[in-house]
Amino acid sequence: MRFDILTLFPDEIMPMLTASIIGRGIKRGHFSVQAHQIRDFTTNKQKQVDDYPYGGGHGMVMMAQPLYDCLEHVKKTYGDGHVILMAPQGERFTQQTAKRLVKLDHIILVCGRYEGVDQRFINKCVDKQISIGDFVITGGEIAAQVIIDATARLIPGVLADEEGFQRESHYTPGYLEHPQYTRPGIWMNMRAPDVLLSGNHSEIEKWRMDQSDTD
Repeated sequence: MRFDILTLFPDEIMPMLTASIIGRGIKRGHFSVQAHQIRDFTTNKQKQVDDYPYGGGHGMVMMAQPLYDCLEHVKKTYGDGHVILMAPQGERFTQQTAKRLVKLDHIILVCGRYEGVDQRFINKCVDKQISIGDFVITGGEIAAQVIIDATARLIPGVLADEEGFQRESHYTPGYLEHPQYTRPGIWMNMRAPDVLLSGNHSEIEKWRMDQSDTD
């Protein structure tokens, strides 16, 4: 599986994606991630990627041409992919979305900035718009990281055991994982549940199911 990211901040977005479990998944060849600088595809020496919105209004809008040329470069180099724009008006991202996305071979994530992206680029090039929640962040980079992290960990081999994600919160709709405890058995006069220390695996499993939140 391959992820390509169109962004104004490639050097900032990659460090988190090459660390921890996700980074190890890349090193082991389970998937790949590459960030592409949109400014490299501008047509003037100022490397301008935004302009004033037609009709007036606050802020600037990302221009269609640099985004389009950057996207075409990615497609010609690495093949067509499913193009997703990070946008507040997009479909809400959930664990079920990640389970659908992991079935794709190639995902191209477009990180918006400023007041948005020229609608003509969206109409021509974008397959889906996705939002990670009902709030506003400075740009799409954080949202892209969330989508890659949540999706990539579902790729076989990224986690040591499939059960690592199948028993997690939200993998099954309405399911929230049980409370977790670790050593020491008593901390600040609070004791871990006796059943977890019992070694009785059937009782432990029953306790965990009882403690899990399901709709």
